[in-house]
Amino acid sequence: MDTRSAMQPTFRVLDTAARPASVDIVIPVLNEERALPGCVRTLAAFLDGGFPLPWRITIVDNGSTDATWPVATALAREYDRVHARRIDVRGRGAALRAAWGESQADIVAYMDVDLSTDLDALFPLVAAVASGHSEIAIGTRLGRGARIRRSVRREVISRGYNALLRHGFRAGFSDAQCGFKAARARVVRPLMDKVEDDGWFFDTELLLLAEHNGLRVHEVPVDWVEDLDSRVQVARTALDDLRGLARVAWSMAAGRARVPLARPELVPCHPDARPARLRGGGPPGWAFAGSLHVLFSAVLYAMVYWPMRDFQEPATAATCALVLAGTAGAVLSFRTALFFAVNLALTVALLHTLPPQAGRMAEVGVVVAAYCLLMVIRAATSPLTRN
Repeated sequence: MDTRSAMQPTFRVLDTAARPASVDIVIPVLNEERALPGCVRTLAAFLDGGFPLPWRITIVDNGSTDATWPVATALAREYDRVHARRIDVRGRGAALRAAWGESQADIVAYMDVDLSTDLDALFPLVAAVASGHSEIAIGTRLGRGARIRRSVRREVISRGYNALLRHGFRAGFSDAQCGFKAARARVVRPLMDKVEDDGWFFDTELLLLAEHNGLRVHEVPVDWVEDLDSRVQVARTALDDLRGLARVAWSMAAGRARVPLARPELVPCHPDARPARLRGGGPPGWAFAGSLHVLFSAVLYAMVYWPMRDFQEPATAATCALVLAGTAGAVLSFRTALFFAVNLALTVALLHTLPPQAGRMAEVGVVVAAYCLLMVIRAATSPLTRN
């Protein structure tokens, strides 16, 4: 059932300076009969009080078993610019996928029903997208200038999780899970087709894919107060997120995370400018440079492994070669340490498959092949290969 009507007028962001961009603010809810009325009335009053863009509020009930849906439909009857949408699939990601995918607005956004994020950050959030500067904007509780009030447990888990994203995926954003985001509708829809998660990991997966495909993510420091009535199960969510990160890493390494997105050509603003020519910045340039790097590293690795085998077992020699070739770097980043561990495990496993009569040349071939394979996967997931 859907009580929404089409938003008029509809237009595309930046197509004309005569019309402002329209904004659809989605509120996903699950068994929120108590919190929903106060949320919608507070948000509607705030937007009516001077929000400079055309707006509407979309409530998405995804599987509530209490009176949330009757409350949502009552609010939709009470306010002309409040609409209610109901889906059977649970999960914040499922709610956003349904609402953002069907919205007629130029900018789609969402916020949590508990209004933990101060609403004064809403226009700065949307403005970065409406201006055309960024494709996605997110609130951050961990960026400089943010003010938060929450339990030590959630603070530690949040900082640890986002540190994992920064070091494991070289993420440029600081807070993946803050329930306060906006995006350009026509850009985010192709990304959502690649996002597999329908739960809490939806946000993280969307942001990782956005950066992987060269989109710009803008951050707005927010004021945020934890609501003790939150529905988030922190421990279970953390485990689901770790599984999701492993899946996304594999998808990036396999080349399945690319999304064909049309991006405007980079041109100077000055009419008489003499722009520099692009030199080595395109995919062929990076591919050539990456191939040289893999080749050089593999040769260095083989040169270290060969003499080490004179007085060490294959597994020990492989470990020493990895370290001396400069690929361990465990102190530099979690991502590098992870590749080192996987590389070593794969190398040792392959060495054990060799027959006892295999010669030194066969060993070198095995360890170099494993090394090159992991180097290629590492390069495929590196920020340097992104558009």
